[in-house]
Amino acid sequence: MSDQTTPQMMRAGLNLIGQALTIYNEDLELSVSNRRFQELFGLPDHLVVAGASFIETIHYLASRGEYGVVDDVDGFVKLRVDQARAFEPHYMERQRANGHWISVEGSPLRTGGWVTVYTDITQIKRQEALLRSEGEKLSADLITRSEELTETNRRLAATNIALEETKRDLTEAEARARVTAEMTPAHIAHVDRNKIYTYSNRKLFEVIGNSRRDIIGLSTREALGEAAHRQINPMFDKALAGEPNVSEFDLHEGTRRVRAAFTPDIDADGNIVGAYVLSMDITAEAQARAALQQTRKRELAAQLTSGLAHDFANLLTVILGLQGQLERMESLPAKALEAIATTKAAALRGGMLLDKLSGVSGRRDLTVSAVFIDTLFADLSALAKAALPDTITLELTNDGIERPVMLDRGFMQDGLLNLVLNARDAILGADRSAGQIGITARLRGTTWVEFQVTDTGPGFSPTGLQNALDPFFTSKASEGSGLGLTMVYDFAQLSGGRVRIANRPQSGAEVTVQLPLRYGSLASGLGMILLVEDKEDLRVQTREMLRAMGHVVLETDNAEEALVLAQVPGISHVLSDIMLGDGMTGLDMARALLDTGINVPVIMMTGLPANDPIRQQAEAQFPLLPKPFGESHLADKFDEVQA
Repeated sequence: MSDQTTPQMMRAGLNLIGQALTIYNEDLELSVSNRRFQELFGLPDHLVVAGASFIETIHYLASRGEYGVVDDVDGFVKLRVDQARAFEPHYMERQRANGHWISVEGSPLRTGGWVTVYTDITQIKRQEALLRSEGEKLSADLITRSEELTETNRRLAATNIALEETKRDLTEAEARARVTAEMTPAHIAHVDRNKIYTYSNRKLFEVIGNSRRDIIGLSTREALGEAAHRQINPMFDKALAGEPNVSEFDLHEGTRRVRAAFTPDIDADGNIVGAYVLSMDITAEAQARAALQQTRKRELAAQLTSGLAHDFANLLTVILGLQGQLERMESLPAKALEAIATTKAAALRGGMLLDKLSGVSGRRDLTVSAVFIDTLFADLSALAKAALPDTITLELTNDGIERPVMLDRGFMQDGLLNLVLNARDAILGADRSAGQIGITARLRGTTWVEFQVTDTGPGFSPTGLQNALDPFFTSKASEGSGLGLTMVYDFAQLSGGRVRIANRPQSGAEVTVQLPLRYGSLASGLGMILLVEDKEDLRVQTREMLRAMGHVVLETDNAEEALVLAQVPGISHVLSDIMLGDGMTGLDMARALLDTGINVPVIMMTGLPANDPIRQQAEAQFPLLPKPFGESHLADKFDEVQA
């Protein structure tokens, strides 16, 4: 049935009714009427269409004498309008100017407005008059009583209709209230003076767990269980003593946090007859509050480091460049090469730690590239073994990952190194002269690549298991920064992964980092690089790195000259620092290249902290290489851009 057919059928049905019917809305505008309404009162067409004014209709009828002689039409209309706005149920009988009688029965609608039914009762009135004219046969008192009874019956019928409508409204309202209570994500209940539940919306199980759903008639002890009742009972006692209260508390060994409000139920005589309870599970909210506190701690760390990050990163880049030159010298003894590798690794770790500290307050972008696990472990072994005593062995196991996987090599290496150093400190801190640390990389199906670090130390304390991932939490007193595990956690979260900490069944701790599995390739290409760096020592070191990689290098110390050199045929990439002293910045230069139509990949490099606005602007538009960096990081960035 079409949407238009239904209203037409309804209107046709209303027109068949022998009584006149109208529905006016709360704005005193006509919503519905039937043909009998127009015929009964002789109304013009414009007063029987949807939207017709009730005020205008009453004015029209009063002016035509429908209500008899009316001296003050405007006053009469105002009185009728005021009565209409009250929306009170009513029944009345009146004689029209033409001598006919009508009954008027009105009832308000719960949505606003009212419905009125007009019935011609002229024949009924004539029968009453006929009975009265035959008063010799019937007692005048009996006739009067009969007339009164007839009118009373009509009024009673109208009242019954209004009561039935009210009953339906109340039933629907009660049903809506019940549905609303059941859909509310909170437990709503009432207990009497004896702490017996007299009402519950069946949500107690969702809020506290380990509880029956139907608790009406049970005591609070029976419904809540002994452990929860022991915590909550004092709050019931306060409410039953007339003291409203709101409390938060942990249940089930701290795995669930609940907020509950207790309100006394006071009767009309001022007596406390029970208490109302509203409780909800706020575990997620409590976790969000904890995360906010963690964010504030990170902001503090960023403020402490942002001022020094840029200059310190530049110094570390120089150190890395010089060590790279030494490494390429011929005939160096093996110990010298080992010392150079350790120095480079330490400088890289210092730079990455500084970068992570500065980025603690905000989201750090990953520098993702294709990494062979064996290569990652080889670099990590050289770095970690320099920090481990001979009595602690490190075993790195690649459990079948042969293809390169996509991850941030620097971030991953630093995270694993942090875990190794934590394991070392745990073993030595437990006065154990020897121990083992193991790192295993494996695949978990086709979804995850997993790195698991284990040790033979004492394991995590109960407090450590709960707080180890929080910023600045440390069990090393003043010797620890409390950022190691936090950085690992941040890295995993940023990569779309997760971290689990646990104690091993035998002895020691276990930290598992799972990252989304994505395979990559190590494709690379050589080209002509335009290097833009205003610091001469940094420019020299970066140039040597690029040449060692096989690239041809053009270099300059300012943006203006770079714009000219960029037009040299064969330029494959532009590598520029963001800050270039006076004049144009590297970011300005890179944007100018785009504006002039020189479509060359641009890589920005910087020692600015991660939350610096200029760095964030550059990262939003161009690939970015944080300082300090070594040759491997530089190669990874070029591979990333080419990919």
